[in-house]
Amino acid sequence: MDLREQVDIDNLPKHIAVIMDGNGRWAKQRGGIRIFGHKNAVTAVRETVEAAAELGVEYLTLYAFSTENWSRPASEVSALMQLLVTTIRKEASELNKNNIRLQTIGDTESLPANCRRELQEAMDLTSGNSRMTLVLALSYSGRWEITQAVRKVADKVATGELQADAIDEKTVAAHLQTATMPDPELLIRTSGEMRISNFLLWQLAYTELYITDLLWPDFRKEHLYEAIISYQRRERRFGKTSEQIIK
Repeated sequence: MDLREQVDIDNLPKHIAVIMDGNGRWAKQRGGIRIFGHKNAVTAVRETVEAAAELGVEYLTLYAFSTENWSRPASEVSALMQLLVTTIRKEASELNKNNIRLQTIGDTESLPANCRRELQEAMDLTSGNSRMTLVLALSYSGRWEITQAVRKVADKVATGELQADAIDEKTVAAHLQTATMPDPELLIRTSGEMRISNFLLWQLAYTELYITDLLWPDFRKEHLYEAIISYQRRERRFGKTSEQIIK
């Protein structure tokens, strides 16, 4: 039985988030510069998107560029932005053909104008698609997102639209950029690093973590299947006991 046949289609995570890490190390191992790794990571993205959609995953969120990444060398950031433009331009029609909708989260206004234009065109093209939603986290950080949500809530309190004592977890969640999405049930991180790197801090409260030593450019469909199979073997208790879950 191959790995895909081992995946329980009736127990799929609705939302999978991925920290795509290890591009630079992958390139260094092969004597190349960091952007060489980023370019080769496109295949991993394509295979992961295809596999998730084929299985029936509803949301796939990829951590593509963090707010901290702006502090990298200017040459690398510039090359990454150009790669982003080129990739979106090439992949938009394929996403549309496969009935996949593209969305973004993050401070996208900080992206170069040509990136914003390509993103908007791709999102417009795929806006009516319903098979799966692919979410690119761009110029994103969890602390930034929560800060933005708090500001929106504070504005509503200041104008009298919302009473302070009425604020609860649902209020905060409703003002996050992911308000229309379920929280991820599974987070995959490549490269073996044991941290979440300021990604979806609110949303990952009860997410199952899957860490693999594999570097992102080497990630393929079978590795996604392995992560999902691992997730499906776990007992998700959400603070309860095993006995309460069985009941």
